[in-house]
Amino acid sequence: MMVMDRRKQLLGEDHPNTLISMGNLAITYANLGQWKDAETLQIAVRDKRKQLLGEDHPHTLISIGDLAITYRNLGHWKNAEALEVVVVNGRKLLLGEDHPDTLMSMGNLAITYRNLGQWKNAETLEVVVMDKRKQLLGEDHPDTLMSMGNLANTYQSLGQWKDAETLGVVVVNRRKLLLGEDHPDTLMSIGNLAITYRNLGQWKNAEALEVVVMDKRKQLLGEDHPDTLMSMGNLANTYASLGQWKDAEALEVVVMERRKQLLGEDHPDTLMGMGNLANTYRSLGQWKNAESLEMVVIERRKQLLGEDHPDTLMSMGNLANTYGNLGQWKDAEALEVVVMERRKQLLGEDHPDTLMSMGNLANTYGNLGQLKDAEALHMVVMDKMKQLLGEDHPDTLMSMGNLAETYRYIG
Repeated sequence: MMVMDRRKQLLGEDHPNTLISMGNLAITYANLGQWKDAETLQIAVRDKRKQLLGEDHPHTLISIGDLAITYRNLGHWKNAEALEVVVVNGRKLLLGEDHPDTLMSMGNLAITYRNLGQWKNAETLEVVVMDKRKQLLGEDHPDTLMSMGNLANTYQSLGQWKDAETLGVVVVNRRKLLLGEDHPDTLMSIGNLAITYRNLGQWKNAEALEVVVMDKRKQLLGEDHPDTLMSMGNLANTYASLGQWKDAEALEVVVMERRKQLLGEDHPDTLMGMGNLANTYRSLGQWKNAESLEMVVIERRKQLLGEDHPDTLMSMGNLANTYGNLGQWKDAEALEVVVMERRKQLLGEDHPDTLMSMGNLANTYGNLGQLKDAEALHMVVMDKMKQLLGEDHPDTLMSMGNLAETYRYIG
């Protein structure tokens, strides 16, 4: 803040160095989770660079890309997509399709497509980026390995777990060889592979990898480092999948308390930790403890992120699940209707999160005895998942099971 103010005073608001310092401060805000403050500065920088340098100048494109990343973290996926398309097209024109900056911007757009549920679009871009980096940089270049890891994440979203595993193993082994077993990128890729094993039901394999990552990060970074706390949270998720709820709870309490102390009670990572602990309380049958935490998370996310942010809607859906477990079906219904309608409006009717909320509401209708309403929603979800994900995707199969169960109750 001091650097920016002095440059404004000495050089003027439009000087390139002033704009650089504004951009740097925005990055600091972003690292603090203060996305709205970052957005305000980044809009100012982008607009001034457009005016002074033109829309196609490399510095303007950088500021547009930075703003897109902030929009992504604010859950404004469509805004992020619009900006990233501009950056991709601008860099293709100015730098060519094979330039590292062009490929980086294509990768960023793919991440946004993934968050929009447009997984095939994400896959298409990521395959191009990966293949071009292999050709231009070689199979062992860090950027090539990063793009392979990104494609593996998209395969996870598509339910193509074996494809994700195949790529993930390659990335882990190459990073171990090139960077060493203790390098942050190696540990990150090991953690990603563990997530794939978790989704493949290979929970013991996931656990073994996550223990390694957690222990190494404790040793290298310290117990309070954000990456260490993240790995503790991932291991807690695996313990939950194994039904080791008390082990999960123990880790999640540590993660939540340390994040409160280090980042503050309102930081997004702190709220995520509180939400994870609430999920574990729900699994332990401690419904009131879960409800208390979820109420806090919802109110803080509404205040900090807004009522329409994906994280806010996710926390509302979690509270609805808790209400269902408490037998408060009308309270669950009220929340689930809001979540479903907002996701339809913000993400579209075919987005996986929208379909998940429709399925949750259908289950609640079933518990309320509104079997025809439940049947109608389950039919929509099943048909859309067949169309979007294929008949063999795990989510499609689950939706078919939900509909079958409803038919059983209808008789």
